[in-house]
Amino acid sequence: MKIPVYSSTIRRREMDAVLTCMVSEKIGPGEMNLKLVNQVREQFAFDGALALRSPALALKYALTALDVSPGSAIIISALAPAWQYQALIEFGFVPSIVDVHPDTGQMDIVHCEAAVKSGGRVIVLHEALGHIPDLASFLSLGVPLIEDISLSVGAQYQEKLAGHVGVYAILGLEEGDLLTAGGGAVLVSSQKRESVVLRTLAEKAPRTDILADINAALAWVQLKEMPKNTLLRRELSQNFIRSLMQGRHKTVIELSEGSSSCWSFPVILSSGLKEVKQYVNRKEIEITCAFTGSVTEHLGDTLEGCITAKSLLMRCVLFPLYPRLGASNAARIAKVLATLP
Repeated sequence: MKIPVYSSTIRRREMDAVLTCMVSEKIGPGEMNLKLVNQVREQFAFDGALALRSPALALKYALTALDVSPGSAIIISALAPAWQYQALIEFGFVPSIVDVHPDTGQMDIVHCEAAVKSGGRVIVLHEALGHIPDLASFLSLGVPLIEDISLSVGAQYQEKLAGHVGVYAILGLEEGDLLTAGGGAVLVSSQKRESVVLRTLAEKAPRTDILADINAALAWVQLKEMPKNTLLRRELSQNFIRSLMQGRHKTVIELSEGSSSCWSFPVILSSGLKEVKQYVNRKEIEITCAFTGSVTEHLGDTLEGCITAKSLLMRCVLFPLYPRLGASNAARIAKVLATLP
């Protein structure tokens, strides 16, 4: 049986929380939503939080809180998830797409600076692959920063947790995010002034925008289990890095000032994807392109420039890395990483 790239961390306790909501027939926004919000605030030291039904809604609320006028240019990474581009178009903004750094997959600061000079009003910084870029350089550009911490939650930058540098941060809870509730997002802020704005928006929000309890229950239990799962992820990641170093491929560069969330294990290939896929497939291990579903993939040939992003779309793959992997499967993956063609 093949080792899948992704595996849900949903266990009996998560299902018990969901079933309790179903049995009580309280599946809409209510008590569990509040418990999730309070848990996010306590666990990651945020001052304010608002749980919504999608990351796109969270982005809309963040831009509303910043009083950004429709028609404004919003800067996003070429390797950000495509929903960012689609949401900005839907809400009447102009996406300004910038290329990435070849060693990290993060938004390139030089291209970002050029986009700000061309009129970009806000930076939406997707913290790719669970890593955090040099946030100080983005802050120096003088425009508001919204962090997308859907993959980097729990990671650190200069002793600050992900989400504590931007004015607001979006913690996605979608399939494939580090934490999943089957859908949804939590919009957070570490600053009191912005948190007051969040509370005002929450009071005015239609009920259909607020995350339902049945989803919140799932995320709440995963949050409680996160410290233990993070330790397992980091142990696996270090083991895989040691194995990969025996070959000619590399993983993304991690900032010395911080730590990764170890969301998955990315490998930047120095040889053809087809050859690597065939080899890994024979070893009964699944891999996938790391930036499937990105802005670059969504726009295809219509996206001008962004050469580095297009290259990484074809050369960066994900190997399985998750708490339920187990020792024997981890050993199989480590052996394959050390012998990749």
